Amino acid sequence: MSSLQYYAYKGVGQQNKEKYRYSQAVRVGDRIECAGQGGWHPETGVINTEINAQIDQAFANVDLNLKDAGGKGWSQVFRVNSYHVPLNDEALGAMVRNFAKWMPDHQPIWTCVGVTRLGMDDMRVEIEVVALDK
Repeated sequence: MSSLQYYAYKGVGQQNKEKYRYSQAVRVGDRIECAGQGGWHPETGVINTEINAQIDQAFANVDLNLKDAGGKGWSQVFRVNSYHVPLNDEALGAMVRNFAKWMPDHQPIWTCVGVTRLGMDDMRVEIEVVALDK
């Protein structure tokens, strides 16, 4: 697996790598695949329980993660998977608002799923992306 390059950004990314044994992103050729990003503060890990703030922070964390892996951010994202507790109109509205903010020039493919629980008690959203870095 020497051709794969793994990344974990400062703060929560490094802490999760050490504690849970996973990386935040991997480069596979020109692709960057990102582990699910929640609405945690990237340095402290604190999660805001308000859904709009949590989704806003998750989008910022995805951007940080992509750039840490050498990418340019959301402009290169072509696939988004999002997981929501619960999946409702407020969560969908926050996702669409952030799509318009972070990707004003393109529309990625998107799978949006409601689930009963995510990895941490206060998590209400988790966003995975795949980007092409050419």
